Amino acid sequence: MTETLDAVAAGDDGSSKLVVDTPALLVDLDVMERNIDTIAGICRAAGVAWRPHIKGQKVVEIARKELAAGAIGITCAKLGEAEVFAAAGIRNILIANQVVGAEKMRRLAALAHAADPIVAIDNAAHVRALADTFRDAGRRLGVVIEVDVGMNRAGIRPGAPVAELAQLVARESGLVFRGVIGWESQAVTIASAEEKARVVAAAVRLLVGSAEECRKAGLAVDIVSCGGTGTLPFCARQPGVTEVQAGGGIFSDNHYRQHYHVDFPAALTILTTVASRPTATRIILDAGKKSMSSDAAMPSPIGLGPIRSMRLSAEHTTIELEAPSETPRIGDKVELTVGYSDTTVHLHNEIVAVRNGRVEAIWPIAARGRSK
Repeated sequence: MTETLDAVAAGDDGSSKLVVDTPALLVDLDVMERNIDTIAGICRAAGVAWRPHIKGQKVVEIARKELAAGAIGITCAKLGEAEVFAAAGIRNILIANQVVGAEKMRRLAALAHAADPIVAIDNAAHVRALADTFRDAGRRLGVVIEVDVGMNRAGIRPGAPVAELAQLVARESGLVFRGVIGWESQAVTIASAEEKARVVAAAVRLLVGSAEECRKAGLAVDIVSCGGTGTLPFCARQPGVTEVQAGGGIFSDNHYRQHYHVDFPAALTILTTVASRPTATRIILDAGKKSMSSDAAMPSPIGLGPIRSMRLSAEHTTIELEAPSETPRIGDKVELTVGYSDTTVHLHNEIVAVRNGRVEAIWPIAARGRSK
């Protein structure tokens, strides 16, 4: 859309999205809510729970919509995110990461009085630090073991090593072994549905097999957690999985759709203003890398004609059209589909919730900057 502000403001009550100051991060509520319902429905149909990852959205109000749609809790990447959502009253929180260091141990102990966190580990050193913290804390901390099922990042080798580490957890009075988690990220960019299904199944078998090793050792396993938007719905269908962490699909973006072959419609956009028209083919927008990322995929303008090139600098976007055009004019608004939501949302203080082109709410991005 490239309508001028004057054209839409006449007689307007002030709530059109086009009167929002720019650059602004917008979410289309109808699209996002449909995406939430779709993911929740996939999980229900597969008989698994949904624990959406919130590292990309960081908004309490959106997490509440996910919980209302049937999510059992949330997944966080960092302790700082968990603290924000616990303060908002959300108790069932998986921190799908290792929590390390004396200061974080202190904060984690405090969090356990406000919520029911579950923390990932992959080493005996994690067990010792957590056990020392929670032994006399009057609370027991849920622990899951991260299993490397092919991502080759964090995580312990699948099978017997998982059971051995789980037994170490079980011997600690302040800890409760809950299960295993893994992320089959090696499958996300596979275009063929048949090949993606095969790779996901092979990875998840390693995770489920690790859970079985723990059960053979006499340990209860109630969490077998995996999956992301890039592997839906394949991960949800795997035998033995109890929950799926898919989260980014509620927004979707160019990265998910172009590289992960996800067909969720995009709900997240950046609203910008045309700041300059130096030539009949050149458009300068008032938003650049400080407002929208281009690391995983470029944002894409909506409603412009054919584009020859587009470049983001710190505070500007330069668009070269294929053919001369008088529009959009200086002061017109141009909306762009976000390239990658995870590295765009954290650039903003708030997100403007829009329905049918009108502002319905403005939500703080409460977990912005909470990377510790």
